[in-house]
Amino acid sequence: MADPRKNAVLLLAHGSPDSVAQVPDFLLRVTGGRPLPQPVVEEVKHRYGLIGRSPLTELTLKQAELLAGELGMPVYVGMRNWKPFIAEAVRAMASDGIEHAVAICLAPQNSRTSVGLYRSVLADNEASFSVDFVESWHDHPLLIRAFAEKLRAGLDRARREAQMQQIPIIFTAHSVPERTIAEGDPYESQAKETASLVAREAALASGDWTFAFQSQGMSGGAWLGPRVEDTILSLKEKGHRDVFVQPIGFLCDHVEVLYDIDIYFKQFAEAQDMRLWRAESLNDSSLLAAALADVARTRLSQSLLASK
Repeated sequence: MADPRKNAVLLLAHGSPDSVAQVPDFLLRVTGGRPLPQPVVEEVKHRYGLIGRSPLTELTLKQAELLAGELGMPVYVGMRNWKPFIAEAVRAMASDGIEHAVAICLAPQNSRTSVGLYRSVLADNEASFSVDFVESWHDHPLLIRAFAEKLRAGLDRARREAQMQQIPIIFTAHSVPERTIAEGDPYESQAKETASLVAREAALASGDWTFAFQSQGMSGGAWLGPRVEDTILSLKEKGHRDVFVQPIGFLCDHVEVLYDIDIYFKQFAEAQDMRLWRAESLNDSSLLAAALADVARTRLSQSLLASK
């Protein structure tokens, strides 16, 4: 039986400023209006300046376009911290007559510091349509295949350039405050499960890879580790001179990839007389679009059955 409702998908993401000048306003949104120390603001501006601009917004909109093509239904984008804001997306959906939406966070692993905040903002906007909120999809087979595809291609390139067959791999995800995990957040276990599934899909041996957290916050407090920097030093002590990084907590290029990995970690490795390569981000991957489409179709089917 066909679903008589007007359905849509709402993709939720962190958001990113379009220019260095917008960084201070962006950071105020990230902190909920709490001012950060000026040196922290200047450091973030410096990082955005080095990469020129973050492509997160345009890549997210491209992912939405690909997903709409897969599903044949409207797909909207809402950002928590920058334009297009979640509130704007909700208003547009209501204006378009949407009656039911599947909300998918472009952060596959569930943490209250990301997914939880997106859900809160969505709830605050009191949508006029029903919403099926996807808590996590970190282990979806097509997502795992998408990461493994990028891993194999990037690792082959690195091996040719290094003229080495054995290059250790570090899977990474964004760190969160340790207190978040202590309070029962599933993020750490889900991030590590994603890495393990990608390693299995890519036929890696257990000794070929490890896991580390990146992009620890600058606002104080204990953040989840091990850090990538410490992991690189550990690999050096074991005699390695090459390292390959694949972030599995991010779905597209943005400052945590283009600065933290491509600039900072690469320079850190070079200071240790090591070379560092990275897997390409998923960005406009057709497998990523297929994964999102399958998540949405499954939820829509479950919702239709429940409504009967």
